[in-house]
Amino acid sequence: MDYITIPGIAKPVSRLMKGTDYFYPASYEKAAANMDAFLAIGGNSLDTAHIYCGGQSEGVIGKYMKERGNRDKLVILTKGAHHDQTGPRVNKEAIDADIADSIKRLQTDYIDMYALHRDDPAKPVAEIIDALNAHIKAGTVGAIGVSNWTWQRIKEANEYAADRGLTGFTFSSPNLSLAKANEPFWAGCVSADEETCAWHEREQLPLLSWSSQARGFFTGRFSPEDRTNADLVRVFYSDDNWERLRRATLLAEQKGASAIQIALAYVLNQPFPTCALIGAQSEAELHSCHEGASIKLTKEEMEWLDLTNRAELIRS
Repeated sequence: MDYITIPGIAKPVSRLMKGTDYFYPASYEKAAANMDAFLAIGGNSLDTAHIYCGGQSEGVIGKYMKERGNRDKLVILTKGAHHDQTGPRVNKEAIDADIADSIKRLQTDYIDMYALHRDDPAKPVAEIIDALNAHIKAGTVGAIGVSNWTWQRIKEANEYAADRGLTGFTFSSPNLSLAKANEPFWAGCVSADEETCAWHEREQLPLLSWSSQARGFFTGRFSPEDRTNADLVRVFYSDDNWERLRRATLLAEQKGASAIQIALAYVLNQPFPTCALIGAQSEAELHSCHEGASIKLTKEEMEWLDLTNRAELIRS
């Protein structure tokens, strides 16, 4: 397992991050076994959120850490200040309340990485950075970051922080995958486009990708004629993405891998630090991800997969 460093956290962060948006108390034993298997392959970082499973995901993680006595071995990323039925909640009151809830559910006294789940572009970055820095100073939060923010807003917030000697955002978590999204998954979601990736490369800001494997697009279970999965059709069905799948399949054959492993390798071979959030729910899926994470891709292969180079990849 490879790891990256994120400013604000003393522990290394595994490049595979375990998604937990299916952790319910009723299926606790499955979640615990899945976590044990994840740690066994060298994983240590978890992705959760205040809203996941109605708050129950954090509760399951808290119970697991208490039973196993392994809080010090884990890096927890949780997210908060998601909008509700009344609208945006990116404000000090919501941030304070959600962090307090998350710490209680997780049965811990600190959160390694805290991200704002959505943005409210109408909210000045000053209030947001000031509110989060209060938690860093109190020791309840280590690193701060964002999910589904544009790079321009991150830049604005970090410039404000730097000008005032405060801590800025040290990671971002948008969608990044080999399949490019036609439209947002949900309102307010952000996918990393070419300009976003270029900015991350310049800044070397870690990117933690959700839906890193494009929700199963590269499994081989789907085709242009199969339109049964409405969300997948809406977000990922396009001529260019079918071509990316074809190329991933060809490259996988050459490397003795699967197309979905190539798609994962694409996320982890970017020219800036990345982690891939994975939804693996079985040991077989975890081992597939572990193998995919070890695949090295050349710049030529990356450009070919991403259609930057439209010509066929020639092998000597």
